Amino acid sequence: MAGLKLTGIKKQYGNLQTLHGIDLTIQDGEFIVFVGPSGCGKSTLLRCICGLEEISGGDLFIGNTRMNDVPPAKRGISMVFQSYALYPHMSVAENMAFGLKLVGMDKRAQNEAVQRAAQVLRIQALLERKPKELSGGQRQRVAIGRAIVRKPDVFLFDEPLSNLDAALRVQMRIELANLHRELGATMIYVTHDQVEAMTLADRIVVLNGGKIEQVGAPLELYHRPDNLFVAGFMGSPRMNFMPGKISAAQAGVLQVALEAGGHLDLPRERSLAAGSAITLGARPEHMQLARHNASQHDIPVQVLAVEHLGDISYVYVTAQGVSEPLVARVDPENDWRAGEAAFVSIAPARAHLFDEQGRACR
Repeated sequence: MAGLKLTGIKKQYGNLQTLHGIDLTIQDGEFIVFVGPSGCGKSTLLRCICGLEEISGGDLFIGNTRMNDVPPAKRGISMVFQSYALYPHMSVAENMAFGLKLVGMDKRAQNEAVQRAAQVLRIQALLERKPKELSGGQRQRVAIGRAIVRKPDVFLFDEPLSNLDAALRVQMRIELANLHRELGATMIYVTHDQVEAMTLADRIVVLNGGKIEQVGAPLELYHRPDNLFVAGFMGSPRMNFMPGKISAAQAGVLQVALEAGGHLDLPRERSLAAGSAITLGARPEHMQLARHNASQHDIPVQVLAVEHLGDISYVYVTAQGVSEPLVARVDPENDWRAGEAAFVSIAPARAHLFDEQGRACR
């Protein structure tokens, strides 16, 4: 196994630059997830690591070896794609052993490697089947098994679960987490699904526009985002944002007046002058919804829609001066109805504050 070090990695297609100097260190045995919206550069970065894309600038090290000019087959990497890419005329065992056959491994060693991988993935009973006889989840396990038999230094996963239905994605997330624990391998996983990122990663790398916005443990990014982009991307539903300004900056306290009405007194953690424009953020679970105005801090809103999901419910509300609906997580036995007037309160300790440049104030 091996760790990776990326220093100033750039990727350019003609005049279009898609990666803008990526600096990242990945420890041996880490499960790292690249996450971000479409076009953020996450798959391009993964392809640069595996050698399918030429690096335009910077250095890539796997272990202590600089890999910029090393062919993909010699980088000690196995890659699992969104497409299973299984040979339809071959059995599961033959598909898994195909890469070993190409490098000249003897038949007995091939069989042993396939049996070990099949045991880890619990697909021993499928080895004689053809791909057309397998479900989507089984095909994905075979594709992962094909990667395992090579005993790579690094596993790369590019949106491997996107073709599966919701229930299978949950099952495969659990199996991938268990696989990581069993193998202790370095794994890099690309997804646009922040739920996959939160549930699988040791650390998440949030990318936007070919740059890293923040790197950290899942709960660190969720509870302490560095900026508006990370705050809005991590979490489903996303964090609520409300514009406002600093109405007063006193010793130890910032008074925040919201355009939607109401205000909060927040602990003063960063120097912001009175009159400074800010954005207040709050997660749906930290938005308390009531029918009566309990204090001058509360924000008047109107119920737009209610989503009943069984174990929880979300109430979407509109507020003056807020361009997008706000969402509050409420008790599933609620009786909220569209069109009702309501008030939202936010505990100061749960509020996030961002300055005019979108940076977290803390």
